[in-house]
Amino acid sequence: MELIRGTHNIRLKHKKCVLTIGNFDGVHLGHNAILNRVKALAEHYQVPAGIMIFEPQPREFFAPDSAPGRISRLRDKVMLLQGQGIDYVLCLPFNPKIQQLDAQAFCQQILFQGLSVRHLVVGDDFRFGCDRQGDFDYLKQFGESHGFDVENTPTVLNAEGDRISSTLVRNALERGDIVAAEKSMGHPVTLSGRVIGGQQLGRTLGFPTANVHLKNTQSALSGVYAVQLYVAGVSHNGVANIGVRPTVQGKTPVLEVHLFDFNGDLYDQYVQVTFCRFIRAERKMASLDALEKQIQCDKEEAIHFFV
Repeated sequence: MELIRGTHNIRLKHKKCVLTIGNFDGVHLGHNAILNRVKALAEHYQVPAGIMIFEPQPREFFAPDSAPGRISRLRDKVMLLQGQGIDYVLCLPFNPKIQQLDAQAFCQQILFQGLSVRHLVVGDDFRFGCDRQGDFDYLKQFGESHGFDVENTPTVLNAEGDRISSTLVRNALERGDIVAAEKSMGHPVTLSGRVIGGQQLGRTLGFPTANVHLKNTQSALSGVYAVQLYVAGVSHNGVANIGVRPTVQGKTPVLEVHLFDFNGDLYDQYVQVTFCRFIRAERKMASLDALEKQIQCDKEEAIHFFV
């Protein structure tokens, strides 16, 4: 699968495609159904199968303080999409230039001239263009006049009859239900990033941590978890905190992982963290001594989970 950054990198081989557009946050089972439809149509027409995403996601651009936390970061999302049999992901920067395109300009410049779309698969609640003036009906009309078909995405329900969506996954994560989140996604809950230097507070307290850089991304995950960290194809059990560390007046989201029985150097290495069980919500402790005691309790609970 090819990752294309920006319309200026679109080549002739990417055109006349079957395309879908969305955030694809978490790449859950509902997304899988969409991608299966895109692949089937692409095979029928003998054309490329493509996905269009935006970075940052539109709601993060318009309202960063109130946008929902991400289930997966961009790199994680691309890695999950690689196994779906799609030919390429077109990642467009959501910036003032994109924001100012009205519905007609978006369709004309990107879908028709840029990609020469053959078939488009989007949700019937899809909105686009400046002030969200474009909708599914507009796309249908534009497609009819420009020679491509537009169809609605399939809906996938879980065993309880709920529509599987990124919101459903976030709600499960918010209440600490990792199992329900995994069932909706069809894969483990993971985050990846590079290990960077931290404040060394964990080492001072006797719990050295690997600090995984999240690049200020607001995550849908928060709290303390039993985790498995993967580096160079090897997994290590541990306990992790993801959040702002209120006890030490932190402000930026941080993922800190304490590994059991590990003495190696992880600095500057790219790691993947799988969240296995929710232990507790993040909260401010009365003192560093209280924090140290709580971390020990968290560690013992995580160790017990893996036994």
